[in-house]
Amino acid sequence: MSSDQFHLNFSLMSPGHYRAAWRLADADPYAYLDVDHYVRLARIAEEAGIDAVFQGDSPALGPDIATGTSGGLDGFTLLAVIAGATERIGLLPTVSTTYSTPYSLARRFQTLDHLTRGRAALNVVTTGNPAAAANFGASAHPDRDVRYRRAHEFLDVITRLWESWEPDAIVADKATGRFGDRGRIHAVDHHGEFFDVAGPLPVPASPQVRPVVSQAGETPAGLELAAEYADVVFAAGHTVAKARASRDDVRARARAHGRDADSIKYSLGVIVLVGTDQEDAERRHAELDATLPPIEHLVSALLSSLGLPAGAFGPDDVIRSADLPAEPNLGAFSVGTYNNTRAVLAEGPRTLRELVAHTAGIGTHRLVAGSPEHIADDLESWWRQGAADGFTVMFADTRVDLERFATLVVPILKERGLFHREYPQGTLRDRLGLPLPAARSARRPVASTAGK
Repeated sequence: MSSDQFHLNFSLMSPGHYRAAWRLADADPYAYLDVDHYVRLARIAEEAGIDAVFQGDSPALGPDIATGTSGGLDGFTLLAVIAGATERIGLLPTVSTTYSTPYSLARRFQTLDHLTRGRAALNVVTTGNPAAAANFGASAHPDRDVRYRRAHEFLDVITRLWESWEPDAIVADKATGRFGDRGRIHAVDHHGEFFDVAGPLPVPASPQVRPVVSQAGETPAGLELAAEYADVVFAAGHTVAKARASRDDVRARARAHGRDADSIKYSLGVIVLVGTDQEDAERRHAELDATLPPIEHLVSALLSSLGLPAGAFGPDDVIRSADLPAEPNLGAFSVGTYNNTRAVLAEGPRTLRELVAHTAGIGTHRLVAGSPEHIADDLESWWRQGAADGFTVMFADTRVDLERFATLVVPILKERGLFHREYPQGTLRDRLGLPLPAARSARRPVASTAGK
């Protein structure tokens, strides 16, 4: 990725960030289970030169299944299928460090990276939904501090597993019959608070040395995890000032870990609703707003996420930053919602109705609705102000807005020189402008017979 261009990842969440877009007259409510739907979207994204397709995940059924899809298909399996139907686009599923094991995950992603010739990536989360615990035999969901301690150890272990083979460990000398040099294949022998892992992996180092690691998290613990291990930070930002400050923060933390700040990319999430023109965007916006739950329900959910009691404000009551608790509730499902809402209110008071509209009703990422030129202008402005190194683009109604963004917005970005016209050669890591990772682990041969 050129330093004067930004990256673009596409979310495949279906039906979209308007979770009840399945209610529209021409929508298929079952498309989120249809492989042809996802393959079509991925091919459109690849044709536009998009860097990677992204799939979120939760290892538990959410409470919103009554009104829309909740979770859905396993992201790794879905993107592995998409890998076989595409050739160049990166593959970025979400995985939980709280409800996965390092060895199994490291092996699967190293395998995917080999089979896709360097297109594998993973977005790590610690899982905020406490309902997940009972699905994995746990009596209780770990608190935030425990989840992040586990995540640090998890990423340390998988990194060392991915590096357990040196690049030249396969000799394949037909004359002598010597295939692998055991002296270049190393045990991990990890014994920690959460994991005991011997290693090594049964598969060699991958085309990227190790898959690209993305991390999402707004707390100080999440930023520290990203600064030490992540190649890409997946973030929410509702104001330029907040996004720029967060990007600067994580880059400074990366330097404190001895990393080049440019070795970590800040990917800002944004929901887009693409109209053929402004009038069309406004029409579609009204149609999608009509699929949302009653405004009172949305306001109640927002108040809860902000640590405010139900009924404290009505939909059209004005709220100011001073009305929020001084600190976010670290036990809340999303600290990001609190932080970003505070940033919006710092720029001026809003009504609860306006705050709900700002995020397509779900409170995580900001919504940009308008003509292709308007959306291109918005992304360019945020990037030029230092708010992001690129964007993870999410869609109001994925079946419509993904194709419109790919065919109407991306050409504008290419014409302005903001996005590559053709896929750069090499792996996903190369395309994102990420350096080859330096080895983190001490070398320990597998056995005393190594090299014989």
